[in-house]
Amino acid sequence: MTGTPERITVRAEHAYDVLIGRGLGIRAGDLLPDAGRIAVIHPAPLADRALAVAADLRDSGCHAILLEVPDAEQAKTPQVLADCWDALGTAGFTRSDAVVSVGGGATTDLAGFVAATWMRGIRVVHIPTTLLAMVDAAVGGKTGINAAAGKNLIGSFHSPAGVVCDLDALMTLPRADLAAGMAEVVKVGFTSDPTILDDVRADAQAALDPSGPLLADLVRRAVQVKADVVSQDFREESATSGSGRIGREVLNYGHTFGHAVEQVQDYRWRHGDAVSVGLVYVAELARIGGYLADAEADLHREVLGLIGLPTAYPARDWDRLLAAMAVDKKARGGTLRFVVLEGIGRPVNWNGPQAGVLRAAFEAVSRP
Repeated sequence: MTGTPERITVRAEHAYDVLIGRGLGIRAGDLLPDAGRIAVIHPAPLADRALAVAADLRDSGCHAILLEVPDAEQAKTPQVLADCWDALGTAGFTRSDAVVSVGGGATTDLAGFVAATWMRGIRVVHIPTTLLAMVDAAVGGKTGINAAAGKNLIGSFHSPAGVVCDLDALMTLPRADLAAGMAEVVKVGFTSDPTILDDVRADAQAALDPSGPLLADLVRRAVQVKADVVSQDFREESATSGSGRIGREVLNYGHTFGHAVEQVQDYRWRHGDAVSVGLVYVAELARIGGYLADAEADLHREVLGLIGLPTAYPARDWDRLLAAMAVDKKARGGTLRFVVLEGIGRPVNWNGPQAGVLRAAFEAVSRP
């Protein structure tokens, strides 16, 4: 996958392309041809890469400014958001200007929300630099920051003008971060594309090789699934429409428990690691509830274990986790909602599992 990028189109409130390939160079200016000012939002460890993006934008005739933000979830706070707004105001940004994000999922979440809220919405282009951001956070138009009460509770839907996934960026990504990103790929395998699970089981090392063809193919397939889901249910309206469709909520498989782990652990856990134990939790929940056969529930631990992701959560803080799940975005009127599987590739919603069932699933995921 070199040279001309593959294009996957997402059709939401407007259509945009996700470009996937190797050696793509910097294409942000091509996607924002008439922007006068562009703010490049990036974490400190990616300062050199952000400088290169800014230089390219200036060569294209744009006035580019650099906005350095904290790394990872520390960027997703009201204070950092306000600092970004102040910087845009000082630089005189108008509705014809734009934002470019360079970084992982937390950076794209923040930058997307900055763009969504400045003058009620300006354009944003994402240049994700992690596997997790490429297959999940940068695609789909969900933006936001964290609140004291929970993760991503402050946010909006705001689709980018485009997403540039240069797979060469993964060559220097630490293996632990590659594995964490693979949690989102495996999630898609369980809910929508079981052949992903077959490929990981056949050669987990190839799945984690950033220079090989399998990882590139897994990125493409995961992005395609997300593009299809988002195009059908951009604002997650199926969650409240009563239509019986699962819609965009399918992308939240494993995330209710996973987000609670992140919050209780003060965001010291990688998102993908937390999602991994969240996937095991919801598989145990479905097993106990009679939705999922033993072999299919066990498959969650097997596949995630092959990647090297955590499959147990030994900390004894159930009450705190339950309280965090109670304010999850998917909860309705105090009723917890989970995406569970009736079989591999067959997701359904389960509203209001009983307290004893929730606790029993926690006991199961607490054991190695």
